[in-house]
Amino acid sequence: MRIGELSKRSGVSIRMLRYYETEGLLKPRRTASGYRDYAPEELRAVERIRLLGAAGMTLATILKFLPCVRGEGLAFEPCDELRSILHEQIRIADQKAAELAQSRKILLNFLYEVERD
Repeated sequence: MRIGELSKRSGVSIRMLRYYETEGLLKPRRTASGYRDYAPEELRAVERIRLLGAAGMTLATILKFLPCVRGEGLAFEPCDELRSILHEQIRIADQKAAELAQSRKILLNFLYEVERD
């Protein structure tokens, strides 16, 4: 399929699909005239990239994570790299949650001071 069709089917912009390719996340074939030709597996790869991005992973982390994908679905099978990446991503998410909790506490204090007057 061409890039426009992949964009429509995946909901990801053409520009972002090109960026994914630049980052090594997608590897479309090229036609004789130079057009990108995406296999059906590339649609599944884009779905996985979006899922992992929604979990807070950067594209660099997703690139490390994708080799652990096995099968046709969005499920991931365990591999050593996957475990270490997941532990690190959970640590990062916990750190962000703690920072957000601190920000919320500060904002609540501001609100308390504003409403007290």
